[in-house]
Amino acid sequence: MTSTSLPSQASAPLDESTLALLKRVALRYVPLLFLLYVVAIIDRVNVGFAKLRMQEALQFSDTVYGLGAGIFFIGYFLFEVPSNMLLARVGARRWIARILILWGPIAAATAFVQTPVQFYVLRFLLGVGEAGLFPGVVLYLTYWFPAQRRTRYIAMFMLGMPIAGVIIGPLSAAIMTSMQGVWGLAGWQWTFIVQGLPALLLGFVVLAWLDDRPGAARWLTAAEKMQLQAAIGEPALNHPSMKQELRMAFSQKGI
Repeated sequence: MTSTSLPSQASAPLDESTLALLKRVALRYVPLLFLLYVVAIIDRVNVGFAKLRMQEALQFSDTVYGLGAGIFFIGYFLFEVPSNMLLARVGARRWIARILILWGPIAAATAFVQTPVQFYVLRFLLGVGEAGLFPGVVLYLTYWFPAQRRTRYIAMFMLGMPIAGVIIGPLSAAIMTSMQGVWGLAGWQWTFIVQGLPALLLGFVVLAWLDDRPGAARWLTAAEKMQLQAAIGEPALNHPSMKQELRMAFSQKGI
């Protein structure tokens, strides 16, 4: 039985010009990817900060609220692997943008739920919409950085989680306090709207700013593209079918 694996990476030290080029790539892409993760974490957990006022307004029990908050992960789990298989085929730029453009309005629409079923559906759809962002970005970084430099940039991207944890509390409190009653909406409703819509806007930023691979980057010269591709290693030419990819994904011990 044959197996498919990532191409081997050269372990030789990178020269100074390649390191400088990688820093340019990182400065172009990593800050935006970091921001996407901050927004993702905020939209994922802001339901906890809106809980008290939302429960009071909608008369949701703790059971209803807990189920609605947790059902997000069912949608996320079910669609994470298919999302990343499609990312590799559709292209990272368009697929990451699709994730953002889909989940932003869903997150904002949570402001208008009236019943438990509506709450469950939107939380499930939010998980579906956000599915694949984290592993998709990690996959995207493999297209741009060789193995010996990749982990530092993945770590920079992952800093979005603790940073989001630091800012979401004060941000949510400020929104709920300052926007209470604006346009007839409660502060907890504005929390979902204000924190959800940036994802939609960032989706269009991703379309304009990201490039799928070095070969498609118009801001690089032909020589720089070749230099990056040599440092990263050539991708495999033969791609498995969708059915084979799904079978391989669920056969891995880490999944």
